[in-house]
Amino acid sequence: MPSAADDSSLPAPGLDVRLVIDAIPTLAWSSDPDGAVEFVNRKWRDYTGLSSEESYGWGWKAAVHFDDLPVMLANWGGPRELKETRESKVRLRRSDGAFHWFLLRREPLHDETGEVVRWYGTGIDVEESSQKEMLRVAEERTLELIADGASLSRVLNELCAAIDEHTSATSFVCLLDRDSNQLVPIAGPHVPAAYATAITPWPIGPNRGSCGTAAFTKIQVIIPDVSNDPQWPDEVRSLALEHGIRAAWSTPLISTSGEVLGTFCVSYSEPRAPNSRDLELIEATGHIARIAIERQQSQEALRTALNKVENSETKLRQVIDTIPALAWCILPAGPPEFLNKRWHEYTGLSPEESQGWGYQAAFHPEDIPRLMEKWRELVVSGEPGEIEVRLRRHDGVYRWFLSRHEPFRDESGKIIRWYGTSTDIETLKQTQEKLREDERELRRITDAIPQAIVVQDPTGTPIYANKATLDYTGMTAKDVVAPNFRERIFHPDDLQRLRDERRAALVRGIPFEIEQRALREDGQYRWFLIRYNPFRNEQGQLIRWYATGTDIDDRVRAEERTRNENLALREQIDRDSMFEDIVGSSEALGKVLRQIAKVAPSDSTVLILGETGTGKELIARAIHKRSKRADRAFIGVNCASIPPSLIASELFGHEKGAFTGATQRRLGRFESANGGTIFLDEIGDLPPEIQVVLLRALQEREIERVGGNRPIPVDVRVLAATHRDLSALVAEGKFREDLLYRLNVVPIEMPPLRERVADIPLLVEYFIDRIGKRAGKKFRTIDKKSLKVFQSYGWPGNVRELQNVIERAVILSDGETLAVDETWLKVPAKPKRPGTLSGVLVKQEKELIEAALAASQGRISGASGAATKLGLPSRTLDSKIKRLKINVYRFKV
Repeated sequence: MPSAADDSSLPAPGLDVRLVIDAIPTLAWSSDPDGAVEFVNRKWRDYTGLSSEESYGWGWKAAVHFDDLPVMLANWGGPRELKETRESKVRLRRSDGAFHWFLLRREPLHDETGEVVRWYGTGIDVEESSQKEMLRVAEERTLELIADGASLSRVLNELCAAIDEHTSATSFVCLLDRDSNQLVPIAGPHVPAAYATAITPWPIGPNRGSCGTAAFTKIQVIIPDVSNDPQWPDEVRSLALEHGIRAAWSTPLISTSGEVLGTFCVSYSEPRAPNSRDLELIEATGHIARIAIERQQSQEALRTALNKVENSETKLRQVIDTIPALAWCILPAGPPEFLNKRWHEYTGLSPEESQGWGYQAAFHPEDIPRLMEKWRELVVSGEPGEIEVRLRRHDGVYRWFLSRHEPFRDESGKIIRWYGTSTDIETLKQTQEKLREDERELRRITDAIPQAIVVQDPTGTPIYANKATLDYTGMTAKDVVAPNFRERIFHPDDLQRLRDERRAALVRGIPFEIEQRALREDGQYRWFLIRYNPFRNEQGQLIRWYATGTDIDDRVRAEERTRNENLALREQIDRDSMFEDIVGSSEALGKVLRQIAKVAPSDSTVLILGETGTGKELIARAIHKRSKRADRAFIGVNCASIPPSLIASELFGHEKGAFTGATQRRLGRFESANGGTIFLDEIGDLPPEIQVVLLRALQEREIERVGGNRPIPVDVRVLAATHRDLSALVAEGKFREDLLYRLNVVPIEMPPLRERVADIPLLVEYFIDRIGKRAGKKFRTIDKKSLKVFQSYGWPGNVRELQNVIERAVILSDGETLAVDETWLKVPAKPKRPGTLSGVLVKQEKELIEAALAASQGRISGASGAATKLGLPSRTLDSKIKRLKINVYRFKV
């Protein structure tokens, strides 16, 4: 570097040297003679992340790796008179925390006397070349250690140490234990001992950390941050963090044959993602580790093979003599070439006695022909085989053995020997016989049970039926296991109906039951309740289904008779009950019936209007019976009879604990009527807060139980009725106008009895007949005077009042003529009491209305009607007439 005295080194006039130094692609700085930095360029600040102020003085040390700083200072230290160029190779921390190798070089600047007045320095990134050199040295060292016979643990530990020194990380190698399919750490000189112990062994699988996942997937696994990565299992996350493992990168070690040998892992104490150079380092190191492992395994396999070859003959003889079976070798011609020691000890025959065909003396005489026939078959086929025979023990006792024969061929495929073993199966034979006896006993027990029992395999195919089943069906045991067993005994309608249900239940593997008809031997079908119960072995596998059949034919037929009787009874009730018939032939009633016929098939909401006792519920039932919902529920609710505090629970139900006394969940009337019709009588008396809930139910077709928090869809047709003027209630603010619009889709007004005078004789006859039968009386005629009284009376209580009067007359009348006392139809006078302001106003209102009715001759609507004279809507006037109980007919001419 030129000295300060050299004019050629001076910058050109007007040139900013700092801008030039900031632009060069290397790290640059200057320092005092003692090493305190006074300037760093932009490249230094960008790379280290340290500002100029943080780097000045001795702050630059923060960017140097802790392990490299002493070496660097020692290299750059020494006597002050040592003024030549100095170089040092150190690791510098990048702004993201990663360390790279740099070659640092500093040059002195001398004054006229030759003294150092400043140092200028540069830093060049040599990470890539350093990494390649390190890997080359590591590979050469690994091969040297393998050649010297070093242990695999030492080889891999030195490899990891080299990687740790270069990367400032902690690396380790795990080997895969194929027996347990788990990883076992074998090398990692800087891995904390407690952590290594905790992860030994480590299971492989998905989301089992970087190593476990890499070994399972056979691909490289990068975990930049252990603290939140889902691939790191939660149960050891805190353990890794406690031991300074924050980032982990693993690569699987795959053999040339494609098998997983283990994993190589590099971990860091801070979160970090690898760059391309890091990935190359991991891959290259994994390659070196794989070479070391495969060569070590190859050498071990070779040594093992050599040892086995050296001792094969002796050990083979020892193995054959000590295996817990009788072993032998037979020549293709038949005589044995070799019998092991156990064979001689068991049979008591010496090698000399067993030569040639002498060995046959150990077999039971009855088994020898069968044994020889089997032997000839094996020789002809050349295939392995086995046979069960009895061998005589040295004490003369015969025991059952299973003899297995296996051919051995030369390179041309010719059989040159037969090898075999004989295994004692006497206990197995006894166990099998015991099982067979147990099975026979079980079958005797099941045959004694008078209930039908069928045993089936896991797919539901019959494999056995008890005697009760065979006696009932008239079939044989062979018929039961035939493919068409079910088609032959079960009713065709039931087969189709229950096929899918039975298949789905068998798949679930839990007990279930079905009802179906089974054909008896005499050709008659009877109903059975079939209960299926699974049977599982010790491993929990389903191995059998046990199906039991109980004859329920009498019960089913009794239920059917009851249903028919109930149906007949219901039809009789429909015929006899006044609430299922509408009596009358007047035009006013005919108009209502025609409206019913039109509106019933639809699902529209109907509002039934009329005075008390006119039969509004009867109209609602008639609409329901003629609708598409006739076979579903008809639920009636009298809104006026339910306390306001309970009506929400009554209509919409409540959840358990919704209020004091709600000890269990209760379904409301809307849910009970789901699919059918709900009749809301006296809708005008519904509290305002319930009107809001009812409006939502009508709009959304869903409800919420009291205390519930989820909507429940309902499919209900709503019919409502009232004797009150809902329009007037809306005007008074006592009824919601939007609810009225929802209810008043199809209004039907039931005329009062005074407007159905022509129907009175029919109603009287109907009630006399119905109530007379109930009272045990029969009337041939009705007093004409009484009938005339009926037709002239105003009937403020309408049909209900007429029914009550007839019932009283039936009870009090004697003979065959029904008579009514006129005094029964007089409304009792109310006791007089001092008038109040409201009473006076009501009286005056009534007098005004009656005057207007008299002037209009009883006409309410129209240009000359009373409503026009009073300046009121006709509907409002009609409501007031009903409320004030004014008899309009008194004013008609």
